[in-house]
Amino acid sequence: MGWQTHTSDAALAPGPLVLGIESSCDETAVALVRGDGTIVAQAIASQEAEHAPYGGVVPEIAARAHAERLAPMIARVMGEAGVSLDDCDAIAATAGPGLIGGVMVGLVSAKALAMASGKPLLAINHLEGHALSPRLADQTLPFPYLLLLVSGGHCQILAVEGVGRYRRLATTIDDALGEAFDKTAKILGLGYPGGPAVERLALQGNAKAVPLPRPLKGSPEPHFSFSGLKSAVMRAAGSGAHAPEDIAASFQQAAVDCLIDRLEQALERAGPFPALVVAGGVAANATVRAALETLATKHAMRFTAPPMALCTDNAAMIAWAGCERLAAEGWQRGADFAGDPLDFLARPRWPLDPAADTVRGAGVKA
Repeated sequence: MGWQTHTSDAALAPGPLVLGIESSCDETAVALVRGDGTIVAQAIASQEAEHAPYGGVVPEIAARAHAERLAPMIARVMGEAGVSLDDCDAIAATAGPGLIGGVMVGLVSAKALAMASGKPLLAINHLEGHALSPRLADQTLPFPYLLLLVSGGHCQILAVEGVGRYRRLATTIDDALGEAFDKTAKILGLGYPGGPAVERLALQGNAKAVPLPRPLKGSPEPHFSFSGLKSAVMRAAGSGAHAPEDIAASFQQAAVDCLIDRLEQALERAGPFPALVVAGGVAANATVRAALETLATKHAMRFTAPPMALCTDNAAMIAWAGCERLAAEGWQRGADFAGDPLDFLARPRWPLDPAADTVRGAGVKA
């Protein structure tokens, strides 16, 4: 099942104790996090084996796996931490965006726990969990900061001005970068999950060997596009003229070049910012991190990235987003705090910046 667990002796640490649930895609995750940033206990159940035969996530399979695993995982995390629902101050769960079946499993479970315990429900935007996760790892990171959010379903540049305050500067008009990594892995026969597989193979290749496009690089349009890069990878692989490791390395470099170009433009339009932050699954890529750190140094910015364990989908970031929200709203133990209504609906789409201009193509989703 791919269990990962972590416990600490910080159950009595100060601040609220929030139970977090994450089920937006193919990771079932539960965590207990304190307001001081202590991860008291957490567990993650991977679904890689279930989806590997299909080369990608099958929504119904994912939802069924969440339904089977979530209740025993909650019991396990609570037991390892030595706490009960009475000890929790709030129940936080991803309420979107994501695969709607999986989101519903986690959110309904959180509603049941909140109703049974009388604790407030916190319906968390999955993207906000990623956006705030660097502050869980580094609580000296102040607002505002420039965020590159790169995952399987999203590729955005955001000005993070505070909890619940996000200004979108760029998004993808077609495919997300994580999706492009997965598609490249599938083209090269590397299996699922694709991102780590492409990164490993790229280490053996020549990043200059295959001429690949850098979509929208140099364009005054602020957004991303990766569909043309995916198509070019498919043509390069089909030609038989290039080694797979060279294709992987060249694709990865092209993607990095696009990220840096778009971030440079964002800094010209909306900068400066004291810090550059990266979050999301693609943030685990070492080549991406190195390029971003170089960019930050060039612009005299602090560079922050969460540890690898907090890059991919996890419940600690959801619980932490709940802690951040409680702090922002002046939470005090013993005081009334309503949270979100129990009829809060799961959302397949949920932009962090609802006021952002509509973007052509698939960008309307963001």
